[in-house]
Amino acid sequence: MRVYMGSMRTSGLAACALTIGNFDGVHLGHQNMLARLRAEADARGLPTALLTFEPHPREFFCHDDPPSRLSTLRDKLDFLAERQLVDEVFVYRFNPAFARMSAQDFVDRVLVGALNTRYLLIGDDFQFGAKRQGDFALLSSCPAFVTEAMPSVLVAGERASSTLVRERLAAGDLSAAARLLGRPYQLSGRVMHGKKLGRTLGFPTANIHLPHRRPALEGVFVVEVDTPGATFGGVASFGKNPTVDTGDDYKLEVHLFDFAGELYGQRLRVRFLKKLRDEARYDTLDALVAQIERDAASARSYLTSLQREQA
Repeated sequence: MRVYMGSMRTSGLAACALTIGNFDGVHLGHQNMLARLRAEADARGLPTALLTFEPHPREFFCHDDPPSRLSTLRDKLDFLAERQLVDEVFVYRFNPAFARMSAQDFVDRVLVGALNTRYLLIGDDFQFGAKRQGDFALLSSCPAFVTEAMPSVLVAGERASSTLVRERLAAGDLSAAARLLGRPYQLSGRVMHGKKLGRTLGFPTANIHLPHRRPALEGVFVVEVDTPGATFGGVASFGKNPTVDTGDDYKLEVHLFDFAGELYGQRLRVRFLKKLRDEARYDTLDALVAQIERDAASARSYLTSLQREQA
């Protein structure tokens, strides 16, 4: 998979079959769209391409109160590459100039001039351009490419969407989120130095840096963690740590079971399997340690039962 970062390219690109969107989380609706794009591209002898944006347009327009992000750009690109879902990804910077671009300019300058689009597959609710004035009718009128709309994909009777995944994660329903995603919800990031309080309490944690201000889920969770060496079960806290912190920053801290060693600077992938509880504030560290012990026991029990089911 080839990834092109930055502004528009105006020459040298082969014709492509294109789809457009944020593809946050790359849920089953997105995966089905890319499968159809692949089939249409193969029939036309074209490579497949995805045009996506960074930051998410809603983050741009709601800078002071951004929505939660399901996946980092790196996680999204890694998943697309691992599953071989698309041949090319164009990551355009969503900035004031891009936001002001008219719908017709977007068609002429981006879809035709920059990306050499010959086939375009869009979602059934796709709108674009300044003030969202562009729609399917405008795209269909362009003679340079064929435009088709992808109907909604239903999972257990519900329309698969990033919004619905966020709602299920916020509600702590990780099983429902996993059904919509086609896999357990996961995030990755590098381990950074923290206060090292966990090791003094008997539960050393890996503090994982994530770039977005608002996570899609909060609480204490059973997790599986891919390290550079192996996969470990564990328990994770994702939130503001109200017992030991007074700030508003969200932190992802993971205690790996049966692990010994250092992970600073390493990239870990965390899969969230089950929510154990919401965050809570404890009056003493002893009370916090007692709760962590209960959380760890619950997580170990769940992972053991999961291994038996998979055996």
